[in-house]
Amino acid sequence: MASIKQCFASGNIEPLQKKYTSINANEADKRSTLDQVMRDYLIQLLSDPKNDVTTWEGFVQFCIKACRSEMCTASIPFSLLGDIFDALTLEHCEKLFTFVENGVNIWREELFFSACKNNLLRMCNDLLRRLSRSQNTVFCGRILLFLAKFFPFSERSGLNVVSEFNLDNVTEFGAEDEADVKDILFEKDDAMEDVDDKPEPKLKIDYNLYRKFWSLQDVFRNPNQCYNKVQWKTFSSHASNVLAAFSSYKLEDLQGKRKRLHTTRDIDAQPQQYFAKFLTNQKLLDLQLSDSNFRRYVLLQFLILFQYLNSTVKFRPSGRMGEGDYRIGV
Repeated sequence: MASIKQCFASGNIEPLQKKYTSINANEADKRSTLDQVMRDYLIQLLSDPKNDVTTWEGFVQFCIKACRSEMCTASIPFSLLGDIFDALTLEHCEKLFTFVENGVNIWREELFFSACKNNLLRMCNDLLRRLSRSQNTVFCGRILLFLAKFFPFSERSGLNVVSEFNLDNVTEFGAEDEADVKDILFEKDDAMEDVDDKPEPKLKIDYNLYRKFWSLQDVFRNPNQCYNKVQWKTFSSHASNVLAAFSSYKLEDLQGKRKRLHTTRDIDAQPQQYFAKFLTNQKLLDLQLSDSNFRRYVLLQFLILFQYLNSTVKFRPSGRMGEGDYRIGV
């Protein structure tokens, strides 16, 4: 352990390599012994309050050099990272995870990938279990994005092989309230306004349209409902009404909105709000229909659903309808 301490302090691994080669023993035994010594020395580093995330990152990098010199097993850097994450608070874990993200090209090297992928996946899952998805949303997203970058598309552990859906993702919307029922006039563009033109027609946004619009989310979260003829007809009818509303409802003036934003002072300093769930208040539906980004989200859900219905899925309910039954009229 003294040799490791000196080499780590100096940043030179050659003295350790010379001592390693001078020992007459089986290579597997020498590697497993050095692995254990590395973990024991890490405990000393973690117990010293003077050390911080930079010190622990440096020790993992030192261990990576030892692996490339064939003195340690390829899985030991991730065993060390797992030990460090287990001993740290979530605040320090978030800082240390930046090192893991930046080293994705190292972890994908042939030397490390096969030996580390299971340990790395276990380490990330342990972190996710410690985090709150509502309070640590950004950190959870960073972990999932890292796993998406690390594993190839062909990795079986990252595939939804049995076509499971997140049925817990329920979108709730309000009951009928006559106070929320109102007519929304199309906003007219002043630059295109003509005295001789007739006023644009009204689009009535009532509870019926509101209910049909948000009930689509139940089908999007569980597309297998489309294989039931009654539910498919209901979905087809609601989707037709929603798409008709899209085609007849005017989008907001994005160019004018951008100009107003540029004239606002300190607009860049204002934090952008992100909502993980849709806002389903009935009074917001007219604003949502005029928002191009919101429409894009809904149309993307339609696209995902139709691609699933047209794909060859092994685990699909029996009684599939014919191709002629999958038709939505607009």
